[in-house]
Amino acid sequence: MVEKLLRRPDVEARTGISRSTLYDWMKRGEFPQPVKLGARLVAWRESELAAWLESREKVTG
Repeated sequence: MVEKLLRRPDVEARTGISRSTLYDWMKRGEFPQPVKLGARLVAWRESELAAWLESREKVTG
């Protein structure tokens, strides 16, 4: 099965996290790292994002 990749606007919409917070959390190791698709193009694996969201729900819920 092919892994679906999500671009930043999709990630922001699914998580409710702003771009600046997203990059801050990635720098601190609190958010999944993106996959480099080109010199200025990145995307996140949908499965990693789903796992991260699930782990957050367990912590806060």
